[in-house]
Amino acid sequence: MAVPKRKLSKARRDKRRSNVWKLQAPALCVCPNCGEFKAPHKVCGNCGMYRGRQVIVKEA
Repeated sequence: MAVPKRKLSKARRDKRRSNVWKLQAPALCVCPNCGEFKAPHKVCGNCGMYRGRQVIVKEA
């Protein structure tokens, strides 16, 4: 069985266990119709447009 030769410091151990370095910021693009940020290849949540077509009717 593998046994560590030296003691790992708490900083090194906790750095490895943290999940912060694995996270990525979500990719966002600007809606050409209203200018709000939206996820790419998704319907805009603000105006309901997708690729120049009205997909969802939003009430103002």
